[in-house]
Amino acid sequence: MPTYQYKCDDCGVAFERFQHFSEEPVRTCPECNGPVHRVIHPVGVIFKGSGFYVTDNKRSSALTSKAEPKTESAPEPKAKSSEE
Repeated sequence: MPTYQYKCDDCGVAFERFQHFSEEPVRTCPECNGPVHRVIHPVGVIFKGSGFYVTDNKRSSALTSKAEPKTESAPEPKAKSSEE
């Protein structure tokens, strides 16, 4: 059974409730009978195993050989001939 955390909009009281998935969420604060909302917290995610890193699905030959950078070179200026 999951634990849900709620916070009152009026008085700011935070409380938890153990509820089934099928149960209706709590609508009123137990302290002041004001409206409440469910607090959603971020969860920590840990990626384990293969497939989560840049180097995982590459061939080993692609990792060991370094590609030469492609650079465009400017055309060389023509040399002036001595006949001019």
